[in-house]
Amino acid sequence: MEYLKKAMIRPAETLAECKKNVAGIIQNVRERGDEALLEYNNRFDGNARTSFRVSREELDAAYAKMTDQELADLRQAADNIRTFAQAQLGCLTELKKLTIIPGSELGHRVIPVESCGCYVPGGSYPLFSSALMLVIPAKVAGVKRVAACSPAVKGTESINYKTLVAMDIAGADEIYTVGGAQGIAAFSYGTAQIPPVDVIVGPGNQYVAEAKRQCYGQVGIDFVAGPSEVLALADESADPRILAADMLAQSEHDRLAKGIVVTTSRELGMAVIAAVETQLTALETAGIASASWTNYGEVILASDMDEAVKISNEYAPEHLEVIVKDESILPKLVNFGSLFIGQETGEVFGDYASGTNHTLPTARAARYAGGVWVGTFLKVCSFQRYQPAAMHSIAALVSRMARGEGLIAHARAAELRMELL
Repeated sequence: MEYLKKAMIRPAETLAECKKNVAGIIQNVRERGDEALLEYNNRFDGNARTSFRVSREELDAAYAKMTDQELADLRQAADNIRTFAQAQLGCLTELKKLTIIPGSELGHRVIPVESCGCYVPGGSYPLFSSALMLVIPAKVAGVKRVAACSPAVKGTESINYKTLVAMDIAGADEIYTVGGAQGIAAFSYGTAQIPPVDVIVGPGNQYVAEAKRQCYGQVGIDFVAGPSEVLALADESADPRILAADMLAQSEHDRLAKGIVVTTSRELGMAVIAAVETQLTALETAGIASASWTNYGEVILASDMDEAVKISNEYAPEHLEVIVKDESILPKLVNFGSLFIGQETGEVFGDYASGTNHTLPTARAARYAGGVWVGTFLKVCSFQRYQPAAMHSIAALVSRMARGEGLIAHARAAELRMELL
């Protein structure tokens, strides 16, 4: 393995300060509720609104700003995402009756959570696509109360109108103009205006991620997301211009985003580096994309495809593109958030409209977790029923095991049934 371009190590010195600040925000929201939310909305976004919930009138005004094409695009993307989520739901079936011991019934039910909070980032760009990705699977899962929140556009009292419309098209039941760690705290502990939820999903900046980490346990979360990342595994058949475009698409997210090319071709690797520099000269978001690529972009030369696969699995990237002639390597790739196969399959398609979800694990979390999907909002809960004969068949076994552990009350709970029933 050889680095044709190597990344810097991401700064860690601000992590302790972030944790401390987030802990203070959460505590303040828990103690002061809406008063604290108003204070933080003012401080961080210049938003002085006192009613955080978005009204139907505000939504109607947002729709009025949309063009017919914009509305059609959002609805088409929503249909694709909904169709995929519904197909996933069909894979999750209830286990109604399993008999292990005659006279017993075991099984499980698939139960949606009662409520969820969808955090839709604001920041540099209006990420209205995230509204579709978060709200739609929750609605398909059958969540009764789907709340969404996002920060106001800086210096205003309103969420970006495109994000509002996307939230509504997706089916959000409640929308709140609150962002940041304070939004996560409000969804976790509740305030006078914002009832708490059972699960929080959605990406955000380091403060949002840290707030989700600190509130986990009070609520469920999807995962703690870090800066966005893409890894392209490619051989000499790949077009360096396309790879360069995909690296920059990821790099423009923010200055900590990461684009990685792993290739068996030195010529391709060097061509990608050159193509990135060429494309940056005409890119409107070059300020962010250039900083990200310069500091954290990587191009790695692997000795062969087996080593390339090993490198990819170790990175466990959020997005994994595979552009190779021999696709027999695909089963060997096991750590990724979402997989994009072939040169025609742009990672950006998954970002917006292909139907799969773009809320994916980062920072190597793909080793043990997948992305947000309809199952994120479902609980698989077991049940059992024993008839008298089945109870007598198993009670003695349970009694012996309980006494073996020294848990005598456990044993007696089994033995009394044998004596009384």
